[in-house]
Amino acid sequence: MPDHIRSAWFKTLGQLVAVLAAAVVLGWLVGQVWPVLAIAALGVVAWHYWRLRKVLLRLIARQRMEPAQGEGVWNELDRLLYRGQAEMRTRKRRLLDMLRAYRAAAAALPDAVVVVERNSQRVQWFNKAATTLLGLQYPSDIGAAIGERLQPLPLSHWLAAGRNAEPMLDAESPIDPALRLNLRLIPYSDEYWLLVARDVTKMLRLEHMRRDFVANVSHELRTPLTVIHGYLDMLDPTDFPEWTPILAEMQKQSQRMTQLVEDLLTLSRLEAQESLAEESVAMAPMLATLKREAEALSHHRHTIVVQDEAHCDLWGSNKELHSAFSNLVSNAVRYTPVDGTISLRFARDEAGGAVLSVRDTGYGIPLAHLPRITERFYRVSTSRSRESGGTGLGLSIVKHVLNLHQARLEIESEVGHGSTFSIHFTPERVSPRDTALPRIPTQSLSA
Repeated sequence: MPDHIRSAWFKTLGQLVAVLAAAVVLGWLVGQVWPVLAIAALGVVAWHYWRLRKVLLRLIARQRMEPAQGEGVWNELDRLLYRGQAEMRTRKRRLLDMLRAYRAAAAALPDAVVVVERNSQRVQWFNKAATTLLGLQYPSDIGAAIGERLQPLPLSHWLAAGRNAEPMLDAESPIDPALRLNLRLIPYSDEYWLLVARDVTKMLRLEHMRRDFVANVSHELRTPLTVIHGYLDMLDPTDFPEWTPILAEMQKQSQRMTQLVEDLLTLSRLEAQESLAEESVAMAPMLATLKREAEALSHHRHTIVVQDEAHCDLWGSNKELHSAFSNLVSNAVRYTPVDGTISLRFARDEAGGAVLSVRDTGYGIPLAHLPRITERFYRVSTSRSRESGGTGLGLSIVKHVLNLHQARLEIESEVGHGSTFSIHFTPERVSPRDTALPRIPTQSLSA
């Protein structure tokens, strides 16, 4: 206890003792000690009750306390209340300044920001950019239902998803169809959501230009490469023995360039697609084909093991899925040393979906490279990739194929122990196996 509080307490206690002592003396003089003492005690209690009532009324009425004068317990209590009110006013002023600053910052954002009440889905606040991008008007749209106000955007089911709502990557602006918006729903409390809309028109336009450029350039390169490759095939190395190494290298590089162009065209085609033709993909023949391709690429220098444990097929594009699976298998063969093992396993998962895993005993991928491994032309080891004949586009093609099939790719790797690429398909992509097709036993797929 601080010294001034202890001093005030002792002073009040001394005043009480002095009053009671004076009452005893007065009662002794008049011959009525106990009645006078009782009256004095009741007077002291009444005085303290009055002081307490005065403090409570001030607190209830939220009256501003004045700095107390004098000493005593009640004076110290008044000082503490005055100090608490002063600190509260300072804290409130600071919070209001911060709130104004945050509100001004949100209002100045180029992205549209809308505060939506969770239960009613009504607009609580929005910034200036929401008027430009979403057409909201102040103050008429305050309290309006966000789904009705932003028609024709399909917001009802999207808002109902709440925390699980996926971003709308390409949505049409309600006020201008030429504007393309990226919509995100951010639940920041149990009562409110934050709807953020970003203008991505220029970015999408640039993406389309890049896509068209790559597709056009790749298409134009195909013809001259075909001509060059044809003339090289016409040259007989036996006619020019001294040119044999040169011709071999030219053929190798022309084939590599041709493969690069074909991968770029494939990637451009996948990016332009929004959906695929649905068909039943028979996985038993698919796994057998992948095994033959792996053995041909390996020249029987690796052990190829295929396990078909799912006993089901898939819905999707047979051509595109084969391209994705083949890329993973060929990568496993290329980056696995001789006498290594490549394992393909097709099984069901706990959620009712299916998983195709490609596991190798190769060099492995450092952990720092895993987040970028599916980017275009990204290479973990440039020299090793060039030696193996890779274009750096295989995993990017795989990613786009899986996106079209609502599948996801998981990569586990340890340097020196190999890597595992797992493709997870949702239950909607799983179909019963067609028993009319010829079944290939699992053991016949194993090396």
